[in-house]
Amino acid sequence: MTPVAAGSVALAAGLDRLVAEPPATVHPVAWLGRALGPLDRRWTHPRLVGVLVALAVPLLAAGAVAAAVVAAARVDPLVGGVVAGLVCFVATSRRMLIDEARTVVALGETDLPAARERLRALAGRNADSLSAGEVRSAAVESAAENLADGLVAPLAGFALLAPVSLPLAAAAAAWIKAVNTLDSTFGYRSKPMGWAPARLDDAVMWLPARASAALLAIAGGRPAALRSARSSARVPDSPNSGWPMATLAILLGVRLEKPGVYALPGGTALPTRADADRGVAVVSRAGWLAFGLAGVIALC
Repeated sequence: MTPVAAGSVALAAGLDRLVAEPPATVHPVAWLGRALGPLDRRWTHPRLVGVLVALAVPLLAAGAVAAAVVAAARVDPLVGGVVAGLVCFVATSRRMLIDEARTVVALGETDLPAARERLRALAGRNADSLSAGEVRSAAVESAAENLADGLVAPLAGFALLAPVSLPLAAAAAAWIKAVNTLDSTFGYRSKPMGWAPARLDDAVMWLPARASAALLAIAGGRPAALRSARSSARVPDSPNSGWPMATLAILLGVRLEKPGVYALPGGTALPTRADADRGVAVVSRAGWLAFGLAGVIALC
C-alpha cells in the first residue's frame, strides 16, 4: 500500500504544479467555508457551541473522506490511491500561495493601492495605510505562515498515517484542513465561539509550524537560522506562526513587521523587492521539500 500512498502524494504535487487550485465552485474547502456561514451568529452559550463545532466538523470531514477512499479502493487499489491523491491535493496549497505572494510583491512596485487590495487574499490585516515595504513584509510573512497550515500540516497528517492505512491518511489530511478552516473562519477574539477552534488549531499546528521553520532553513541554505530564530519566534501572540516567519526574517536579513503588533528582527530594514522575491522563492523550495519528504515517509 505504501507505494500507492507515495503515488498519491506525487499526484497531489503534480496537480498543485499544473492546476494550483480547483475552482471555488467545486472546491470542497470552499464548500466547507460556505457551510459554516450560518454558524457565525450570536449564541446563548457560544463557547459550548464552539467546542461542539470543533469536535464535530473535522470528524465529519475525515469520516466522509475515509469512506470515499475505502469505496474507491474496493474498486481497485489504484483508484483508491487516486482518490486519496485528490484529497491530498485539495487539502494542500503551494502554487496558489506562491503566485499570490509574488503578485502582491510585484504590484507593490507599480500599483500600491492594488497591492494593498490583493494582500487581503493573503493576510488578515488592514492594509489601507501600509507602505510598499510593509506590504512586501506582509506578503513574505503570510507566505511563510501559510506554508505551515496550508501545506506542511495536512501533508504531515497524510504521510504519517499512510504506512498504516490510506483511508486514515486521507482522513487525517481532511481533519487537519477542517481544523484550520474552522480557525480561519471563527478563530478571532471578536467571535466568542471561536475559542475552541482557535485552541484546537494551536495544538494541531505546534509541530507543523516548527517543521516548516526547519524546511525554510534548509531551503534557504542556512539550517542554523532555525536556532537564531528561536527568541524572536515568540514575539507574535500566536504560539506557532512566529516560527516560520522569524526563520524567514533571519534568512533574508530583514525586519518583518505587522505595524503596531510585532516586529521580527532578522535585520533593521523592511524587505526590498529583491528580498521579498527571494523570500517567496525560499518558501516555494520549502514547499517542494515538504512534498518530497511526505512521499518518502509514505513509503516507509
